[in-house]
Amino acid sequence: MVQTHHLYINGEWVKTDNQLEVLNKYTQEVYAKVSKAGEKEVEQATTAAETAFKENPLPPYERYKILKKVSGLLQENKEELAKNITMEAGKPLKQTRTEIDRATQTIELSAEEAKRIHGEGVPVEAAPGSENRMAYTMKVPVGVVGAISPFNFPMNLVAHKIAPAIAAGNTVVLKPASNTPITALKLAELFEQAGLPKGFLNVVVGSGSTVGQQMMEDERINLYTFTGSANVGLKLKQNTGLNKLILELGNNSPVIVDKEADLDKAASNIAQKSFAFAGQVCISVQRLYVHEDIQEAFQDKLFQAIDQLNVGDPNDPETDVGPMISEGEAERAEQWIQEAEGSGAKVVYGGKREGALLHPTVIANVKNDMKVVCEEIFAPVVSMIPFSDFKECIDEVNKSQYGLQGGIFTKNLETAFYAAKHVHVGGLMINDSSQYRVDLMPYGGVKSSGWGKEGPKYAIEDMTEERLIVFNLDQ
Repeated sequence: MVQTHHLYINGEWVKTDNQLEVLNKYTQEVYAKVSKAGEKEVEQATTAAETAFKENPLPPYERYKILKKVSGLLQENKEELAKNITMEAGKPLKQTRTEIDRATQTIELSAEEAKRIHGEGVPVEAAPGSENRMAYTMKVPVGVVGAISPFNFPMNLVAHKIAPAIAAGNTVVLKPASNTPITALKLAELFEQAGLPKGFLNVVVGSGSTVGQQMMEDERINLYTFTGSANVGLKLKQNTGLNKLILELGNNSPVIVDKEADLDKAASNIAQKSFAFAGQVCISVQRLYVHEDIQEAFQDKLFQAIDQLNVGDPNDPETDVGPMISEGEAERAEQWIQEAEGSGAKVVYGGKREGALLHPTVIANVKNDMKVVCEEIFAPVVSMIPFSDFKECIDEVNKSQYGLQGGIFTKNLETAFYAAKHVHVGGLMINDSSQYRVDLMPYGGVKSSGWGKEGPKYAIEDMTEERLIVFNLDQ
């Protein structure tokens, strides 16, 4: 049966005349229909968020209790929620179960942080003429948070936006990705069950050109948190005035395999982390730099590791690589591969496409100006690039416009420290691939990869404002 879902505005489920069809990404059949927001619904959502923030502030312990309850409800409903993500996103079931566990952690971490928000004493009395004054700072919520989330982690990346915002005392207007809106609506149901007051969370579904544009132009939204393409992130930054921003944008993650690396561990790790969720992860391995002395041996081990991956139906618990988010995206990635081949590159592994299913692919003989190298392919495609001089390799790594996360495999401590100091990224993983992330760490990039950090503790820093209070004790 085709499911039906509605918008969540001011504590009510709102049905509209226009509907969005959500496809089962493996069968391409209609899985659900969701009400689409128009100008009226976006206005209602923002007004509800503004009113709730001004008229019904939540004390920190209440925020903690609600978030803690939601984290428990996530685990109680884990299997249903995981299967829903698999249907609407095409993500393999083993990975969606992990995503629910991660979202549980994200919300629980946010709950704990709600009790830790604090300012500090400021010794103004140490300044001449201020001997009879005392001062302190306090952290106050920014107000209404506009959140725009992507399709690739429809539960956990929504949690990374909603939970810290509520923990900080803000209210939220959320626009989830049109490809995967149901997960966000199901999470809203859990917040409702947990007793979140009306207006604190509002979920509006629609395109970026309509819903996103209206949110971007609304001066009542005090902070925007966005995960998506660098182009859209730049537009958001240019058109939101002096509003605060948290931007998690594009990437083409570099991973270096040094001649002193453990090749078996590197090959196994990279095979897993390059193709999880069909490479549609911002920190998936895309540019793989391999020292020429070990290139042949490593390539053999890498191909053997990729051979062990199961490709196919994401509903099969054994599947590692399922379909991409749409057949159109798979066709785009295939076209990029063909363009690279036309310029001299060679597909040395995979390359096969079946509808939206693009098999794990490795390309060699690439050049820096090929799209598969210099842009974000967001597909199960890795470009393998040999190097001989380590320092020159890092120079090549840093030429990218992006800088979210990278990785290096090496047993040489000096090499590892040199990479840590010189690779220009937001996070560098030593003896791990670029795709390592846990939800309590500061996560964010440099250059065109973003602005600000995710991770509940770090997001809350951005989602609050510091206010100075000074007492004049002479009065």
